[in-house]
Amino acid sequence: MTCPICKKETDKQYRPFCSRRCADVDLGRWLNGSYAVPSDDPEDAESPADMQASSTKIH
Repeated sequence: MTCPICKKETDKQYRPFCSRRCADVDLGRWLNGSYAVPSDDPEDAESPADMQASSTKIH
């Protein structure tokens, strides 16, 4: 099995990644929105304006 980030052989401690670095790169991609799970559900759809407004709200 190869690491999905750098294509090196995986390490069982970090599987499916080869290292902590690649695992962190993958986590960063999820957190910044580079990865997304597609959905056809209309309730999941947000317009770009809605997304902008929700990301700038102070909680």
